[in-house]
Amino acid sequence: MEKILGVLGIFALLFVGGAVLFFTLTPVGHEIIGSYNSSIEKADTNSSFDTKKQVEDTARSMIASYKSDEATYNQYKNSSDKEKTNWGEEAKMRANKTAASYNEFLIKNSFVWKDNIPEDIYMNLAMIQ
Repeated sequence: MEKILGVLGIFALLFVGGAVLFFTLTPVGHEIIGSYNSSIEKADTNSSFDTKKQVEDTARSMIASYKSDEATYNQYKNSSDKEKTNWGEEAKMRANKTAASYNEFLIKNSFVWKDNIPEDIYMNLAMIQ
């Protein structure tokens, strides 16, 4: 049994040593390593782009929703009609909820831009008083 384990150990060492020599000394080994590294870099780049696009699209959607509710609030806040005043108050609540969610979303995802936030993405949305 000890002889079998010893032989297996020798084969394992020869295999590992051969693999190390193959990947470090042969052009084919270098090509395999380069191809692997290239595919990892490409996957990272694609993943980063997809994440950035998703975060930017979500932020822009939240901004549009906020602006719409803010405009509705401003339109109806001073109305003499009670129903329209209620519409304005509901829009204000939605806008403030969106602002709170947006501000939290931006903090959690700020790593995506690495201090290079697009001009149309705001650092935060203000609560309507």
